Amino acid sequence: MASRNREPEPDSNPDPKRSIRSTEEDEEEEERPAKLRRSDGGDQVTDGGDRRGRPEGEMKQRYLVAVEYVGTRFSGSQQQPNCRTVVGVLQEAFHKFVGKPVSIFCSSRTDAGVHALSNVCHVDVERISKRKPSEVLPPHEPGVVKRAVNHFLQKNEGDIMLIDVRCVPPDFHARFKAQERIYFYRLLCGPELLSTFEKERAWHIPEELDIFSMQQACNILVGCHDFSSFRAAGCQANSPVRTLDELNVSEATPSPNFPSILGKEMVNTFKEQPLECSTSSEMESSTNSASGMHANNGVSTVKCSQLFGQRRSHRCYIVTARARSFLYHQVRLLVGVLKAVGTGELKISDVERILNAKTVTATSPMAPACGLYLGNVKYDFS
Repeated sequence: MASRNREPEPDSNPDPKRSIRSTEEDEEEEERPAKLRRSDGGDQVTDGGDRRGRPEGEMKQRYLVAVEYVGTRFSGSQQQPNCRTVVGVLQEAFHKFVGKPVSIFCSSRTDAGVHALSNVCHVDVERISKRKPSEVLPPHEPGVVKRAVNHFLQKNEGDIMLIDVRCVPPDFHARFKAQERIYFYRLLCGPELLSTFEKERAWHIPEELDIFSMQQACNILVGCHDFSSFRAAGCQANSPVRTLDELNVSEATPSPNFPSILGKEMVNTFKEQPLECSTSSEMESSTNSASGMHANNGVSTVKCSQLFGQRRSHRCYIVTARARSFLYHQVRLLVGVLKAVGTGELKISDVERILNAKTVTATSPMAPACGLYLGNVKYDFS
């Protein structure tokens, strides 16, 4: 594992020169005061900061919500006109719950096709009595918010859900209070086509990967560097310097996996050994080994170590990247270089050359969005 322990410091289309600024990760690590911005509708709203001069009696509670989603059918996380986005769908669900519009602010921006095991947002909610609209009620409990919003989310496409909710102070900002972000990238290796269940969930690499060489490349890239070679055109970060606390490659069990049906031993057989067939006669005796067949009423039977109808598994590798903040498309550009090292397209010495070039034109093609997962966002609640 390549990792650096430090005080914690947000990421990812295969053309790294693409200049269109979409909604992928481009996180600033420093805390900043709330700024006025213009929303899609043209109204001025605060960027999630503590609002001053609230009307007397207004009791808004700020909630921190963790959300998981499959990014395939989203045009990214940030709200865009005439597009289905993570923030747009969340705001619609909260609107139905509380009966009035809300603004949601994400800790990390994700591109179209990028998934999240846990992205974190904050939202201010005021609880108003439906019978007496002028009456302000005590805030909802977090569990009530989670159940109610999920009720409306499940009536949508069913590809997004709240997984946790907690109350936070009114000045707690999901983006600027984040201490650390972890991303995972899934690579499935093998000559067979991807399973239907894995479509748009991983990057399929037909060749085998040299994981040892990939880990050596990780050791070069981890730490504090000028990552100009690993940020795409359109990056708005003030500085290309980032500290990559961890970057490593590990093998994982392919998914979907059903242990009760398909034992680990059988999974390893499919994954590591070629298809081997033996005849029933070979299993019964060696007398017919020359022919390799056993006549049974004139019909030859062949028994194989792989069950008929059972798909052969791909090898699954996970690239883990951990830092306080990432540049625009940084993780996907890093994975693109690691993959090139794993297939032999690049040598270990090329990785250092690319890093020192300080230009994205020196980097390998960017990894596709479908394999990237925002894994977790960490905070200090003390």
